[in-house]
Amino acid sequence: MYKRRTPGAKRDPVKQWALPDRVFFAAGACHILAYGFLELYPDSGFEPKWIRPAPGHTGNHIVLVRNELVFDYHGFSEWTRYWAHTMRRANQWWPGWSADIVSIPRQALVSRSQAREYEGLWMKEPHEFLFDPLARARRYLRRFPVTDRVGCGDRSEGVRPERRQP
Repeated sequence: MYKRRTPGAKRDPVKQWALPDRVFFAAGACHILAYGFLELYPDSGFEPKWIRPAPGHTGNHIVLVRNELVFDYHGFSEWTRYWAHTMRRANQWWPGWSADIVSIPRQALVSRSQAREYEGLWMKEPHEFLFDPLARARRYLRRFPVTDRVGCGDRSEGVRPERRQP
């Protein structure tokens, strides 16, 4: 859960692109990060989920979930801890906030026509960003080491496996 502080950054492509990566993928391009992850790890078992706020509330977000593991701009987290954090932060900003978790297909992450099949789901397609957001997502994904626990497999062009020192 992230609350933007830069007025107009979601609608102004220049302002949006100038945001730091973490903010860019937290609020306005979370679906692009999710798509980039699934592109890199198509057999990882992670599925896109839409955090759909209750009517009258804001705070839409896309995450990837596999069993009790979640991935978003924070990196990898345990679902129950992630959800508790999300609920706590959202209710600090928007008292009474609640949301449903809705499964969506991978292609809905980059296709407005497929996203619009879900009432209230609206996302920019990659070509609507100032520059290539998928290339930016691929670079950002390098920040999150893949461990055995995550189990996505090693892809040398993407996220590097974590190396632990003895």
